[in-house]
Amino acid sequence: LGYCCSVIILFELIFILYVLFSCFSCVSFSSSKQKGFHVEGKTLYDANNNPFVFRGVNHMYTWYPYNMEIVAESLSKAGANSVRIVLSNGSGPWRKNSVVEIKNLISICKKYKLIPILEVHDTTGKWKPVDLVSAAQYFIDIKEALLGEEAYVILNIANEWPSNNDSGTWQAAYEVVLPLIRKAGLNHTIMVDCAGGGQFGKCLEDGGLKVLQADPLKNTMFSIHMYGTAGGSPEIIEKNIKYATENDLCVCVGEFGFSHTDGDVDEDFIMKYCQENQIGYL
Repeated sequence: LGYCCSVIILFELIFILYVLFSCFSCVSFSSSKQKGFHVEGKTLYDANNNPFVFRGVNHMYTWYPYNMEIVAESLSKAGANSVRIVLSNGSGPWRKNSVVEIKNLISICKKYKLIPILEVHDTTGKWKPVDLVSAAQYFIDIKEALLGEEAYVILNIANEWPSNNDSGTWQAAYEVVLPLIRKAGLNHTIMVDCAGGGQFGKCLEDGGLKVLQADPLKNTMFSIHMYGTAGGSPEIIEKNIKYATENDLCVCVGEFGFSHTDGDVDEDFIMKYCQENQIGYL
């Protein structure tokens, strides 16, 4: 009887510890999430819990690293609130951007009240999961520059990965890398580009919710790049965005232009539709 009581007491203690640990884990995730940008359904909120809608541009920093101050000042004067910054993890033809550089970029953006969206560009045109893992590892490697900046920085893991329209590969690979980033202590809002070189919006309908669920913080949003394929007409533009919004996913237009090798782009409708529906664009 004494032995049974001891086992019961031990079991109860283990159960209590488990419950306490679970509660502390929940509090940790919840509180860290609220310190910075966070996603709730279709909406991105800033650290003050105000809805935040991107209005900015893409800047090719890793190729033109000498003029960030001028770029940031000009964007701020033009009324932008964000800038998507091209970086390199060194896996391609470009040099790896250092922790010191990232700290400086964040500092400049803060000075001019811009939210930097940091992205690894070396994944462009690639489709192997190892390339996505390499991009995610870059952010883990430079986390010294990122920790504590959850209220100011968005992590756009990989530019336009994969280059093909394979929703299954896209979903499965992001289901792997999102927990890796969270395990490293990075609690920032993560932006995930669509498959198909950023233009295959249907991947959001196919697997967007599962990608979101793979993030322990559920603090992931999505980005569609709109050129001739995804942004060629009002019907196509609206359809691509609705793949996200009709599935209660937070989305923005991460890149677009007026023309591209795959055709003309209806940039006027992109901006009109995004303004009417409070969707960010860069």
